Amino acid sequence: MNIEIRNIRKKDYKKAIQFAIKGMHFDWYLDSKFLLNAYGGYFWYLEINRATQIFGAYVGDEFVGVLLAEFKGEAKKHSSFWQKLYVKFVDVIQRLFFKDGAGLYEDTTKEQLDKYLESNTPDGEIIFLAADPDCKIKGVGTALLNALEEVEKGKTVYLHTDDACTYQFYEHRGFKRVQEKNIVLEMPKGKVPLKCLIYSKTI
Repeated sequence: MNIEIRNIRKKDYKKAIQFAIKGMHFDWYLDSKFLLNAYGGYFWYLEINRATQIFGAYVGDEFVGVLLAEFKGEAKKHSSFWQKLYVKFVDVIQRLFFKDGAGLYEDTTKEQLDKYLESNTPDGEIIFLAADPDCKIKGVGTALLNALEEVEKGKTVYLHTDDACTYQFYEHRGFKRVQEKNIVLEMPKGKVPLKCLIYSKTI
């Protein structure tokens, strides 16, 4: 079956949130369905309001994957005041109640990025890449990366990920691991050990 890359339909945003929840294993940290969906929405709204490149992957009418990226000097593709307000609200809650969880993760990724930027000047960041974890069709992630490379060829990109995600996907596609750090998050479901990673590549 052919994978077609095109603009994401707004009705597929809810499905994209589920891609994040399942693919990034948010259930390792939270056991409430309400909180899982609330955090999934937070993550999606945070990233889509940053994105200057948005790609959706479709097989026929079925939405099977998404890639969001942010590049210097490019206009945002999406902007919502209410979504940005929701993100700020959740940020405050995380800092107040989960500083040893989400707060630690955020501090660690910022520290890693600062170190990476000391000797690198990337053009952009892949901020979200996910395929439907329930989809049996192969090659969705590769098709999305290929679409980005066609538009941004010759530019250097980086991305944050961790070993709760399928980070090996990037290694198989020529991305170089440039930062890594082990942390232990204190989450509602208990302690969660993670390896935080940054990958980079000139595409």
